[in-house]
Amino acid sequence: MKEMFGSPGKKSGLMLRMGQCLFAAASIGVMASASGFSTTTAFCYLIASMGLQLLWSFGLACFDIHALRFNKDLYNHIVISLFVVGDWVTAALSLAAACSSAGVIALFTRDTTICAVETRFSCNMFQISVAFAFAAWFLLAISSCVMFWLVASL
Repeated sequence: MKEMFGSPGKKSGLMLRMGQCLFAAASIGVMASASGFSTTTAFCYLIASMGLQLLWSFGLACFDIHALRFNKDLYNHIVISLFVVGDWVTAALSLAAACSSAGVIALFTRDTTICAVETRFSCNMFQISVAFAFAAWFLLAISSCVMFWLVASL
């Protein structure tokens, strides 16, 4: 089987998973530290989605660490299929949450005066959190495509 960038059990795969964890955790941290995030459902959905992505990516990063440490081969049809399904479901939820949150932020900043008038809304923090969410999703999209190609080549 051909080695691909981001394959499970490889250093590049571990780096992708660690990047996903880092950006998802940063998105959660920034959004949770912003005041007024809990009043908008899209922002709560972003927190939940990034939490799921953080757990999924952390679990697979631990799996990669185990495989690297003990020189295990993860090229099993069942394992790769599980990775594909988990990555695609998590990627879809993460993209939906990031896009909906970005839409709410665009509404707040361009179409209403909430960000200009209300001091309890931290619109800049919301924007930073959504940027981290999109970065986490981008890394997850790379992993999803790699896993899809791996399952197709088995």
